[in-house]
Amino acid sequence: MAKAKTTAFFCKECGFESAKWLGQCPGCRQWNTMVEEPTAKTVPAAKAPSRIRSQERVKPALLSEISIDEQDRMKTGFEELDRVLGSGVVAGSLVLVGGDPGIGKSTLLLQVCRNLAAAGKQVLYISGEESLKQIKLRANRIGTVTGELRFLCETNLETIQSVIEERKPEIVVIDSIQTMFREDISSAPGSVSQVRESTNVLMQLAKGLGIAIFIVGHVTKEGVVAGPRVLEHMVDTVLYFEGERTASYRILRGVKNRFGSTNEIGVFEMMEEGLCEVKNPSEFLLSGRPEDASGAVVACLMEGTRSILLEVQALVTESNFGMARRTAAGADYNRVNLLMAVLEKRCRYDLGRFDAYVNIAGGMRMSEPAMDLAIVLAIISSYKDKPVDSSTVIFGEVGLAGEVRAVSMAEQRVHEAKKLGFTTCVLPRLCLEKMKPVEGIRLIGVSNVKEAIGAVV
Repeated sequence: MAKAKTTAFFCKECGFESAKWLGQCPGCRQWNTMVEEPTAKTVPAAKAPSRIRSQERVKPALLSEISIDEQDRMKTGFEELDRVLGSGVVAGSLVLVGGDPGIGKSTLLLQVCRNLAAAGKQVLYISGEESLKQIKLRANRIGTVTGELRFLCETNLETIQSVIEERKPEIVVIDSIQTMFREDISSAPGSVSQVRESTNVLMQLAKGLGIAIFIVGHVTKEGVVAGPRVLEHMVDTVLYFEGERTASYRILRGVKNRFGSTNEIGVFEMMEEGLCEVKNPSEFLLSGRPEDASGAVVACLMEGTRSILLEVQALVTESNFGMARRTAAGADYNRVNLLMAVLEKRCRYDLGRFDAYVNIAGGMRMSEPAMDLAIVLAIISSYKDKPVDSSTVIFGEVGLAGEVRAVSMAEQRVHEAKKLGFTTCVLPRLCLEKMKPVEGIRLIGVSNVKEAIGAVV
């Protein structure tokens, strides 16, 4: 009698399962992503736990029978986090938080647990990486903890499941999903099988008991959550914590959100007592900018419904080698090369003999096309060594023909610039024609790159 096969091949990217090894995954079409791991043991229906085979009859419900009230969303105590989540934590949701090691994921969630416990919520913090003493040392740094906030150090998912079903907390934090394991799966914690099965159990707990569960996920060197891509498909919300560990700022960005927009960001600053939210990122990013320095331009970009002013810096110097060097920090490298090609072709600037370095001050990473015109004028300002007026804000998309195209929410950008004390705004002419006059700020509409350079530099 043939022995039953207890292993299978899984794709590390999408979680596709195959009985044999394949060079290319049929699911996501990626090469060399199949790994062999033990499969989960199937439990006969007669021996399945009683909690899985519920005796209650399941009845479909009409949409009109489902009631939604404001209590279904819980405020975290951080306006920045609530904005990214969609005005609060939804009961029964499964939220995945990813980020580089040491970026502040555990610190943020511990502060959220403290705020929710102080608001009268029952919170359970489960750590598979730190001991109770280590958690207390970190908790003492962020402030006094009050209310029903309990801690558990455990990695066995069956034990965790029984504790959650017994305690029935309102919020649960799992730190991290790569340390959790099930005994009926013989593969190591953090493997494709363990991560997928553990997330499936947590998803059933969140939906069945109406508990909001936060999962901390490790990231790979490419910056994506470790484990199968199916992990991101199973959860309701995916948040990424970005920023350099050596810098004080942190950016919380929503990649997936079933209960809100994915265009919102939250800005935090790492302080000695933990993470503090930055409610006015524009003022934070523009602080300390140089006065009357060539190559420095202020741009206004949109992240969701929030307008952010930041400084675009460019440095153009004559190259000492045969091939000019291009560097972009915070901006798209290919986009910078495209804009420099537009300047060479349409405006006849000889930039092929010059090195060009473009930087977004503050370490922000932006890809909105409205930053094009600011990059162009920063490069020309450095090339001519003529500073741009420090009270001027610039935004607009640049096409390959050198035209300046319209961008969305132009009026909101102008009002944000006025609020921070800027007196001049250079924007696309099409946006200016559709806007109402704004008192206290001079608006300059441009239709191509030549007009913008003549008006500013």
